[in-house]
Amino acid sequence: MAAFSVNDIAIKGISCCVPKNKELNVDLDILTSEEIQKFIEATGVEERRIATKEICTSDLCCEAAEKLIKDLNWQKDEIEILVFVSQTADYILPVSAAILQDRLGLSTNCIAFDVPLGCSGYVYGMSIIAGMMKAAGLKKGLLLAGDTSSKLLSKKDKSTVPLFGDGGSATAFEFDEKAENLLFDLGTDGSGYKAIIVPDGGSRNRINEDSLIVKDIEEGISRNACNLVLDGMDVFGFGISQAPKTVKKLVEKFEIDIDKIDHFVFHQANLMMNKMIVKKLKLPVEKVPYSLKEFGNTSSATIPLTIAAELKESLTNASKDLIVCGFGVGLSWGTARIKLDNVVISDLIEI
Repeated sequence: MAAFSVNDIAIKGISCCVPKNKELNVDLDILTSEEIQKFIEATGVEERRIATKEICTSDLCCEAAEKLIKDLNWQKDEIEILVFVSQTADYILPVSAAILQDRLGLSTNCIAFDVPLGCSGYVYGMSIIAGMMKAAGLKKGLLLAGDTSSKLLSKKDKSTVPLFGDGGSATAFEFDEKAENLLFDLGTDGSGYKAIIVPDGGSRNRINEDSLIVKDIEEGISRNACNLVLDGMDVFGFGISQAPKTVKKLVEKFEIDIDKIDHFVFHQANLMMNKMIVKKLKLPVEKVPYSLKEFGNTSSATIPLTIAAELKESLTNASKDLIVCGFGVGLSWGTARIKLDNVVISDLIEI
């Protein structure tokens, strides 16, 4: 596992955007009343925000970025790098980051590229943008992260529909010689790549006449080859094993006093998994916020969305130490210790 530090780069603000459209799990017809209650108890997910056909991840991130730029009183021509982390880009090509650079009115001197990661993507994205800013001497940057996973789901798949919601985020980074070091631990185990996968649609398995044929997998699960496949048991085992390991690795590597960490923000996979992770790490439950109830699993947006929705009051006009941890599709993981010092947390946007 790769553990490293990036200095002189500070997080200045976080903004999030979700669709207005709410979908309640109790209203789903693919689950019985008994199944719904058991699902909610296990995952903690009661409702999710679902994007309409016209809304893409880039739209959510664009709105979040516009709001954050305004709240920070930044000048757009000062932003020198934009990184878009998502598995639901607008097109196969070109990269959505290029489109966002133009939509946001950023300078043509702005570096812009996509990173197609999911659950660990926010932490990976932070390390990429901070590392590039430090190496190249860039002053200001935007990390846009999120997914509209609902677009990948079969409406007849009870293993995925009640869990995943849509969301986008924007995080502002700035060169600051007084900033406390950003600390990272990242890793990958590609042997588990089939645990979370969309089989067809890429170069390996091009879409063909059979790709859209809906097949009955088991009772309550029907999907085609362009829909998301989630092996819940494999992902659960991976999460409760790897997440504690990467947090411990970071803490030991950099001799972090874990008792002085104010908040631990984990990828919002599901409540049962996350509670087991917290128990393994022996963390105080009051230091671990959740946004699962209202938003479900929003992929790479879960960490910033949880911060914005649950910690705004705690972080306003304050200096707090956080450990954030993402884990999942890839399979991959990433943990970071970040210092949020008088960070701007924008009000949640709905479109």
